[in-house]
Amino acid sequence: METEQRTITANGITQAVRVAGPPDGIPVLLIHGNCSSSLFWEPLVRRLPSTLRVVAPDLRGYGDSETAPVNATRGLRDFADDVAALLDEPTLFGAGRPVVVVGHSLGGGVAMRLLVDNAHRVSALLLAAPVSPYGFGGTRDLVGTPTTPDFAGTGAGTANRDFVTRLADGDRGADTQASPRAVLRAAYVADPASLDADEELLLDSVLSTATGDDNYPGTAVPSENWPGTAPGERGVLNALAPTWFRLADEMVAVAEKPPVTWVRGDADVIVSDTSLFDLAYLGSLGVVPGWPGEEACPPQPMVGQTRAVLERYAAAGGAYREVVLPGCGHSPHLERPAEFVAELLALTTVPAA
Repeated sequence: METEQRTITANGITQAVRVAGPPDGIPVLLIHGNCSSSLFWEPLVRRLPSTLRVVAPDLRGYGDSETAPVNATRGLRDFADDVAALLDEPTLFGAGRPVVVVGHSLGGGVAMRLLVDNAHRVSALLLAAPVSPYGFGGTRDLVGTPTTPDFAGTGAGTANRDFVTRLADGDRGADTQASPRAVLRAAYVADPASLDADEELLLDSVLSTATGDDNYPGTAVPSENWPGTAPGERGVLNALAPTWFRLADEMVAVAEKPPVTWVRGDADVIVSDTSLFDLAYLGSLGVVPGWPGEEACPPQPMVGQTRAVLERYAAAGGAYREVVLPGCGHSPHLERPAEFVAELLALTTVPAA
């Protein structure tokens, strides 16, 4: 299918939305991840059948949507509220129709938040390499126990400043490991060849990220705990920090429990129990100096946490399926599109909860 872009005013901001398929098709909502946009779904949408009604918004501060500030103290709720407002837009889905929600990375966290707050609007959930229900970094075990009281080592202060500068400058080079193109090739996928002819399109998507204190990465505050930085109250990376985003118990307790499919690659270097973006794990490798050791600051068991929460979700009356793709990195929909489409289509045949 081919998409068309529309502009919708919802939840008080202007949102750019890509739409494909007939208005009466099976409704599917695609929520992109961090440092990307709805363009990241284009290679997938081309493979989807015309029986689907696909809606893919640019989250605030990404793509062509308004660069509205992100209040990190609400976790990912600013994003989730924006998306929820689109569900009531009759030109997109038709009012009241439950949708299959697909979330990638940060978008997986937004999808979980959407489920908690609007379970009756979700017919099924497909989580692609999602952030842990306990946020990103700063927790030590499967129940999300904080490593330090202030969740040191998470939030905006963990961002690579060279990457942020190059992102803001629209750098399209590949001369350093911190360039957006190099990060796209090395971190978003396990095999750069999987980007194929779409690399420039996907790089456009990465470079559409709004930078600054209110967006990416956000504000940081000093910490007495290693590595000396803790989450602030503004911006995207702080919204992902466990200080503000931890909804495991809420997700398990939700009354209406649509089926969940969790798709991940076993070569993911972003969302992993050995994440190269987790300062605790980098400290254990000697990359970040001064690491206080395994007992004081273990790496976050991101995959284990998600599995533990989904097992609790199933025990409380829900159902989930974990799909592990060998050799796949952080973007299953780009790297293993055939398998990903099959999992998505399987959820479109599930009766609404």
